[in-house]
Amino acid sequence: MDRARRAHGARRPRSVLALLTAALLAVPGLTALSSAARAADADVSRNGGFESGLTGWTCTAGTTVNTPVHGGDHALQATPAGSDNAQCAQTVTVQPDSQYTLSGYVRGSYVYLGASGTGTTDVSAWTQSAPDWQKLATTFRTGATTTRVTIHTHGWYGTGAYYADDISLVGPGGGTTGQPPAPPTGLRATSVTSSSVGLSWSAVTGATSYAVYRDGVRVQTVSGTSATVTGLAASTAYGFQVTASNDAGESAKSAVVTATTGTGTGGSGGLPAHALVGYLHASFANGSGYTRLADVPDSWDVIDLAFGEPTSTTSGDIRFERCPVTECPNVESDADFKAAIKARQAAGKKVLISIGGQNGQVQLTTTAARDTFVSSVSKIIDEYGLDGLDIDFEGHSLSLNANDTDFKNPTTPVIVNLISALKTLKARYGSKFVLSMAPETFFVQNGYQYYGTGKWGGQDPRCGAYLPVVHALRDDLTLLHVQDYNSGPIMGLDNQYHSMGGADFHIAMTDMLLTGFPVAGDADNVFPPLRPDQVAIGMPASTNAGNGHLSPSEVTRTLDCLTKRTNCGSYATHGTWPALRGLMTWSVNWDRYSNWEFQRNFDAYFG
Repeated sequence: MDRARRAHGARRPRSVLALLTAALLAVPGLTALSSAARAADADVSRNGGFESGLTGWTCTAGTTVNTPVHGGDHALQATPAGSDNAQCAQTVTVQPDSQYTLSGYVRGSYVYLGASGTGTTDVSAWTQSAPDWQKLATTFRTGATTTRVTIHTHGWYGTGAYYADDISLVGPGGGTTGQPPAPPTGLRATSVTSSSVGLSWSAVTGATSYAVYRDGVRVQTVSGTSATVTGLAASTAYGFQVTASNDAGESAKSAVVTATTGTGTGGSGGLPAHALVGYLHASFANGSGYTRLADVPDSWDVIDLAFGEPTSTTSGDIRFERCPVTECPNVESDADFKAAIKARQAAGKKVLISIGGQNGQVQLTTTAARDTFVSSVSKIIDEYGLDGLDIDFEGHSLSLNANDTDFKNPTTPVIVNLISALKTLKARYGSKFVLSMAPETFFVQNGYQYYGTGKWGGQDPRCGAYLPVVHALRDDLTLLHVQDYNSGPIMGLDNQYHSMGGADFHIAMTDMLLTGFPVAGDADNVFPPLRPDQVAIGMPASTNAGNGHLSPSEVTRTLDCLTKRTNCGSYATHGTWPALRGLMTWSVNWDRYSNWEFQRNFDAYFG
């Protein structure tokens, strides 16, 4: 927020080699052939023609289509995006010390077909450009003890959709017996909380593992017949299914069981069911003019005093300097300012100190800076009798070291120290302490595509850098209100880019927070959803306040879609969240400048 504006097959015939082997075995005197030679040569892959959908395959971003196809009625279509190369893979059982041929047909640019875990040399074949179906093939020999190999196909980052069909792995059969297991039965919800659902089901004969699906998306793989799905949003209905797997493949999904999570109450900070949050320019003036705290209308439930700033970027020493008379001629005295805080609080409102902003870069690079941050912020809170703290770190305050790749276990000092400092402050002031954050989309939703410098380096290390902070503090966090303004296009869970200026952008960005999303396209590394009562939507109050301003009708459409699932546009949400906390805006001052349009629309909507 600057001060000027502030701103997701058919059976194949036996090969010639198999027929020749059978003939040779019928000749007297040739009974001493090796075991590898005796094994029937066969296609040991499963569903290589994708006639059974994606059964047997694990794909990061894939579906089946009926055109174009190479053979049969279906083919794979997969679309790389960001740091996801849209890989589809399956693990098959093979014979040790045996020769195999992997082949398949592909279309598109930079399409790869390969095998890993061979026990010798992993192999691949690829084409730079295949405007029509092109065959790729490669061979390998398994290691002396290798019994399982993973075959895969993938594209390249940002090059568009590719297609694959009729994939086969031909060689000695790996000894799999029979078919995939039957679908599990008896699925039921055993326990439900505001953020988790426990599930159990009946054992399936021949199954070696089970996969749990939430609303059609795989979220867990377990070996037993029970699981607990966590990180769910409160007051939200979810559909669960389970599959069973063995070496022959994965079963069809079980029947759907629906469970609705309970109402979440933790971390609410005493806010009303629907809250209006606004930043008040308390330390500076700009074109919106200075607004005295006593003049802020009662509609504003949370008032963030902007801003506390550090004495230097890495000092951790935060100071809150009120706007001087030379810049703000109508500024109130310290005594009147403190009296206004008490009056707002007596009316049930929360007043916070917001740290950062565009000019307040804060990097807690050392534990000493962390401790100074805690003590200096505490001093501000105590001096003014504030209700809590808002973290508005922008610019280069947060970034990730090159080897810091797991948002659940961060190692970068500026991240680790900030988490520690905020936990200390929360513990110091207790459960009524209000903790909010106002990151930009680049630091949160952009993490769906990119996280830090990426697996191969070269990305902006700030990508997704707020995710480890939000995740570590999700049980302490009162509000997350991402700045859905001054933002570039961001990819939503529909794998389409969304741009500012309409309701669809806010719907897509908020849906990501309330649904959760794989970080950097990794389906095994999912950022869990937040509770809807923890989420408010950040919008500019007027065209003067920041890019991406919405008309009142588009604000209403955003709220209708997310809380009622009505009046939606092109983006399909993954749920309905009537408990969504509300709206945040930059700023109270700019809304006053625009005749309180933003506030009046909020009041009219929530009554």
